[in-house]
Amino acid sequence: MAGLQNTTSGAAALTFHPLPAEAPRPAAGDPAVIVMPGGGYTFLAPHEGKPVAQWLNGLGLAAWVLEYPVGPQDFHPAPLDSARAAMRQARSQAPELGVDPSNIGVLGFSAGGHLAAHLAAGPDTADDERPAFAVLCYPATSWHTFGRAAAGETGTDPLLGPGSTPEKRRAVSIELIAVPQTPPTFIWHCADDDTVGVDHALSLCHRLAGMQVPVELHVFPTRGHGVGLAQEMTPAGTWTSLCAQWLDRTTRHK
Repeated sequence: MAGLQNTTSGAAALTFHPLPAEAPRPAAGDPAVIVMPGGGYTFLAPHEGKPVAQWLNGLGLAAWVLEYPVGPQDFHPAPLDSARAAMRQARSQAPELGVDPSNIGVLGFSAGGHLAAHLAAGPDTADDERPAFAVLCYPATSWHTFGRAAAGETGTDPLLGPGSTPEKRRAVSIELIAVPQTPPTFIWHCADDDTVGVDHALSLCHRLAGMQVPVELHVFPTRGHGVGLAQEMTPAGTWTSLCAQWLDRTTRHK
């Protein structure tokens, strides 16, 4: 499924990755996940898209990959608008795909983790757009502390554009705006991440826990940033098994 149009200057594509035909399906339909790759809101990382959907398929979860608009003309709220439209589209198509429309979550990496978190935790997310659960992988959620603009350096903010201000950066910092309606959330990060510091994950976890949102956080000592599934990496590569257990508890044993 491609061609999900939701901005004036760009387009988004939502591609469905179904379970294999031989996979068993619960009577009430399957849970599913919308995957949002990272890339600093300037590109989309291929290793954080289709391979992740295939991993989810292996867990018995159907998945979509969202190619949200990025680049010099698609600043906020274009990516968020695309995520909102993607969730509405996924839910509208869910019954014909064997998916439970009430049990669709999001999984995002880095900037995609910010986008997934904004959709899940944002105060302006409508009921039909808020996901049932969220998985955030080394998410860049604390935008007011992130990047050159936050450091007082010159340059265009990749999310907010040339009009970025401290107030606008705070308005898209998830640990400052998250609401109690945020769904159950799984977060992981590496302590040595020098691209998106681990404080992003820590501060969001603190915010969610303070609102009694079910949240699980894992911090691994090494492996930096942008590692995706982190296959054959120790210990960060264990995030997939930890997440698989959490997804099973969250999506199948409510």
